[in-house]
Parts: sequence; structure tokens; C-alpha cells
Amino acid sequence: MAQPLTDARFVTSAADARKLGICHAEVAFVGRSNVGKSSLLNALANQNQLARVSKTPGRTRLINVFLTGPDRWIVDLPGYGFAKGPAAERATWQAMVEGYLTGRPTLRMVFVLVDAEVGPTKLDHAMIEWLRLENLPHRIVATKSDQVKPSKALKQRKDVAADLGLQAADIAWVSAAKGLGIPELRREVADLLDL
Repeated sequence: MAQPLTDARFVTSAADARKLGICHAEVAFVGRSNVGKSSLLNALANQNQLARVSKTPGRTRLINVFLTGPDRWIVDLPGYGFAKGPAAERATWQAMVEGYLTGRPTLRMVFVLVDAEVGPTKLDHAMIEWLRLENLPHRIVATKSDQVKPSKALKQRKDVAADLGLQAADIAWVSAAKGLGIPELRREVADLLDL
């Protein structure tokens, strides 16, 4: 049997969630513009070119939908923070993301990506607090875990969790570059989508 998510393919982009149509189930990925979202999506799908990876933060400017399995979606949302672009355009991204997150009855989980080495920033805290206030299901994923020195990894994991009021086991600790934690997160996403 093939690995789940490896059949993922891009289907559409939209600036307005109301134009996306319906699906059976979906999960969304959100995070700062340079947290490695596209690299993680590519690793989960075991593909190199599924999501466009750029050295310039903030290249994702629309809601990008990837189809996996029968009528299941993986959704890549615009990043926040370091994105380049006109101020007026950046201001619309927040409304776009919030409109998507609050307007999708089939949304099963929001994966919030934080940098494992940097830890949660003010922007990450703001996003997580908003998700809590909106009572939206979310899971923290610490990316780029390979950049944390092995001698400091356990302490860093505990510190990141404590900063968010969580236990270390509550956070998925992954590295797209090294494949660490990717099979487990892939299985989690597949289970959420009933794949």
C-alpha cells in the first residue's frame, strides 16, 4: 500500500475561502513566513515540487489547496511576519486567513508551525491565542529541529512547550531536511483526513 499523502497534487488557489467549494475533510498549515512551511508540505507528500520553496519569505500569498485521497485537502495558508509586499496587500492576508479558518466546517486541524530553534515568537503567540479564542482545533509543529544541537534538544523542547503552556509531548518535533518526525506527522495528518 502506498504511503498516505504521496498522491497530493495542487488543485487551486484563492484569495477568498468562500470560493473554494466543499470537500470531505481538510487540514491547514499556518506559520511565520520563514518557518519552512513549503519544505514541510513537500516532505509530508514525499515530493520535491508540491509546494513552491523560496529563499524569499512570504511567497505564499493565497490560500493554496492540495488534493490528497478522495476529496481530502491539505491547505497551505499565507505566512505571517517577514513577508515582503505592499502594506495594503499584507493587510488583506490576515482577513483572508481568518476568513478561511472560521469559515470551513470540514476543517479538522490547524497545524501551527513554529521554529524549533527560535521558539514561539509574538506573532506565533498571537495566532495560537486567536485559535484558542475561536475554539479551533490546532496542533503545534516545531520545524527545523535538526538546527537545534542534540545536547540542547531536550531542554529546548521543554522550553518551547512551556512557553506555550503545553507539555513537550504535545508538540510535533520535525525536520523536513532530515526527515525527523515526518512519518509520524504524515500518519497524523492521514488519520485526521480518514485516509
